[in-house]
Amino acid sequence: MSAGAPAMNHRAVEHLRVLIANERRDHLALVAATVARLGHEVIAREVGVADVGPVTARLRPDVALVGVGESSEHALGLIRTIVKTATCPVIALMHAPDPAFLGEASKRGVFAYVEDDDDWQSSIDIVLRRFADYRDLEDAFERRAVTERAKGILMERHSVDEATAFELLRNHARAANRKLVNVAGAVVDAHLVLGSRLSVVPSDRDLHQERQVAAGD
Repeated sequence: MSAGAPAMNHRAVEHLRVLIANERRDHLALVAATVARLGHEVIAREVGVADVGPVTARLRPDVALVGVGESSEHALGLIRTIVKTATCPVIALMHAPDPAFLGEASKRGVFAYVEDDDDWQSSIDIVLRRFADYRDLEDAFERRAVTERAKGILMERHSVDEATAFELLRNHARAANRKLVNVAGAVVDAHLVLGSRLSVVPSDRDLHQERQVAAGD
């Protein structure tokens, strides 16, 4: 099992689309069966370094499992190609500890590794759960970053403080029955397109002025 792996939690892991790659076809079959037992989908089985790039670009897997076969250089080539082609993490599957390989694999962007032991399926399950947790955390940071950016835009646009800008976002999200992060994303997108002409979320002052104009008419 990978060094330093956390204790397994038992929350349901989302269905993952998995690409597996290994120079040995018999090992591909073993890994595919393990992935299927864990409830995930194998979307591709690749052997050659030249083939894995186009397949990865076309299918866009959630995660890739690369086995170390007869040649560690072949496995490193697979890892390098997948990392360069897609944003999905790559997990190395090893039969024995190999610090030299792990050092080179880390330079090429490998996400984690699993050693072939008596409970290989559980080892892969733990790493896939670790990846799911990592992706949840990454998504949370991305949502926060979008919301912070939107608040900054509204603060500048409407000359309000941070709390008021957040209230504008939240009130608009409730009124439109949309998620706050989606409203924030719309504000950011509109700002990129419209710049100073942005008018996605009106402030209370803007609404008051509009009512005064309407009353005057």
